[in-house]
Amino acid sequence: MAITINDENYKEVLAAGKPVVVDCWASWCGPCKAMSPIIDELATEFDGRVTIAKYNCDEDNDLATDYGVMSLPTLLFFKDGQLIDRHAGSIARDALTARINALL
Repeated sequence: MAITINDENYKEVLAAGKPVVVDCWASWCGPCKAMSPIIDELATEFDGRVTIAKYNCDEDNDLATDYGVMSLPTLLFFKDGQLIDRHAGSIARDALTARINALL
């Protein structure tokens, strides 16, 4: 299961040293809902190697503002605390798995 991050803890999670994938989502977003089970499955699959986190843009907005999130869902990929890749919109599980593997 993916962890939940918010404005109070996202900087700490990004700085922890492990690769991080942040799923920026909202409850009203249909594609976000469709991606949610995939995100949770991959969080389990990559547990211990990559932190996969969900960030609710309806409840918080600092991370979305800091990284220019303009559409949902948006996936942000971090390595060593730095944004190295992003993807806006839905993405196939295999393509997302490949992007996560590229962080390792």
